[in-house]
Amino acid sequence: MRILPVVCQLFCVFTLEAQTDWPVYGHDPSGTKFSPLAQITRDNVSQLKIAWTYRTGDLFDSKLERKEPAHEATPIFVDGTLYFNTPFGKVIALDPVTGKPRWIHDTKIDLMGDYGDFASRGVSTWVDPKAKPGAPCRRRIFVAPIDARLIALDAATGTPCADFHEVDLTSSLRTKPEFKGEYEETSPPAVINDLVIVGSGIADNNRVDAPSGEVRAYDARTGKLRWTWYPLPVSLKAGAANAWSIMSTDAARNLVFIPTGSPSPDYYGGLRPGNNDYANSVVALNAKTGKMVWHFQTVHHDLWDYDVASQPLLFDIGKTPAIAIGSKTGNLFILNRETGKPIFGVEERPVPKSDVPGEVASPTQPFPILPKPLVPQRLTAADAWGATEADRKWCTEKIRSLRADGVFTPPSLKGTATFPGNIGGMAWGGAAFDPQHDLLIIPTNRLAALIKLLPRADFKEERRSHLEAEVAEQKGAPYAMSRQFLLTPDRKPCNAPPWGTLAAIDTKTGEKRWEVPLGEFAPGHPELGSPNLGGPMVTGGNIVFIGAAFDSHIRAFDVETGKLLWTGDLPNSARANPMTYQGPDGKQYVVISAGGHKGVNAIGDYVIAFALP
Repeated sequence: MRILPVVCQLFCVFTLEAQTDWPVYGHDPSGTKFSPLAQITRDNVSQLKIAWTYRTGDLFDSKLERKEPAHEATPIFVDGTLYFNTPFGKVIALDPVTGKPRWIHDTKIDLMGDYGDFASRGVSTWVDPKAKPGAPCRRRIFVAPIDARLIALDAATGTPCADFHEVDLTSSLRTKPEFKGEYEETSPPAVINDLVIVGSGIADNNRVDAPSGEVRAYDARTGKLRWTWYPLPVSLKAGAANAWSIMSTDAARNLVFIPTGSPSPDYYGGLRPGNNDYANSVVALNAKTGKMVWHFQTVHHDLWDYDVASQPLLFDIGKTPAIAIGSKTGNLFILNRETGKPIFGVEERPVPKSDVPGEVASPTQPFPILPKPLVPQRLTAADAWGATEADRKWCTEKIRSLRADGVFTPPSLKGTATFPGNIGGMAWGGAAFDPQHDLLIIPTNRLAALIKLLPRADFKEERRSHLEAEVAEQKGAPYAMSRQFLLTPDRKPCNAPPWGTLAAIDTKTGEKRWEVPLGEFAPGHPELGSPNLGGPMVTGGNIVFIGAAFDSHIRAFDVETGKLLWTGDLPNSARANPMTYQGPDGKQYVVISAGGHKGVNAIGDYVIAFALP
């Protein structure tokens, strides 16, 4: 009579822990960013208050001169503790109720590297099933700091695991970096079975033969290399095609899903002919061997920096295992995750040709039949927008002077208006999936960019004259490049608002259920939206939480309608994904890192938790 209640009790405890934790960057290995917690509901979300605030101290270092941290971490919550990393290499464990540190480990990164950003998005965890409960490093926290190492720490103490040999991730590369910071790590590793899998961040537009973008798997106990997968063949004169964003895993199918970026350099491909097949793709690898199972390419022969920037999201459509792939183009591809075949159809459509000597652009590009593009994909002089008549006239003349033939218009010597620009479309914050309503929740950007190729002989003079643009050498190519957002002299976008949106896609039909502006780029004008860097979270309380916008707020939306339910104040903006957990006090907490947006507002070092009174 007593056996059944005991078994039930054990099962119920296990289930409750699984529901109340947030054990992976995207809540689960599938990257759904969905938590079933429902203490916070549509009826009471407006009562949320700040429960605690923690400051990391990573704001400025005198050695860095102009370099600033990019605090983008989403904490994980396991065994009653929050874990995350910081831009300058600390790994921190916090009490989930008070926000006070339990331990801090400094990985002592080399601050003098020429890193693109001191970005940190999170850590990963693994429990060794062969270790006894309470044994040192039975649960491990894996971190890959920006200076490209792989480190294992004891989750209980923060002490490095003695049996895991710290890995120098630059040591076994096929093509090595020229300088410290050309090759870096910004995202948490993927963990599947007893493997830790890492990609890399590689400096854009520095040189043709950039560091190789291989993906590698290491033994979770020892740090020994188990396999390597190369996205580009040795014969191709290019590097990168690296996986800098978040990977997803499917342990039941023994698959790891790799989102890859563009081959080097981004804006000239004359030395890397063809589609460059595994770049700008999601690649499904056998997790045990690293062998490719299938791949789907979102952009052929990329010339626009249209990386697959967001985490592949795994979910089911009825009994069909699916995967959603977001692109900076604004195209969302929904595929069968066992085969890579489109569920709602994909067609190749003709796109503009290149007029640059030596460049052969792909004559077609893939477009999903459904869902339809989530952002506009064409900006002509007739589409020019301005807050004033003078702004509109300036934008009209500027666009008229450029190539502007719609999405996939190749870079040119006169300058090309690319829409969407190089932050998307869909950026690295990615999508969330609500299994209760079969909805994908997706933030997007709507911001045009101006891309110009610079003849090598004119590079130095052009660099002096392009003071507001990012100018890069693209060494080894006949052209350097400059890029900047297409803004008026007083920094207003030349394309019509909203400049950022939040949308819901019905996964049963592929149709858009709702769409609303996200954020306030201009205070007091929510209809304009805001560019955003960061993603959403959905909860069992039927709520979408998201920061991401350039303003200093976190917001809650009704997942079924897109109605704004609550706006929470932050000390500065949050370019990170939120997470949630149930603490040992029984309260549901919503946590977000508020690190600010470089060049937009103040840089911050905050981790902030909200809860009901």
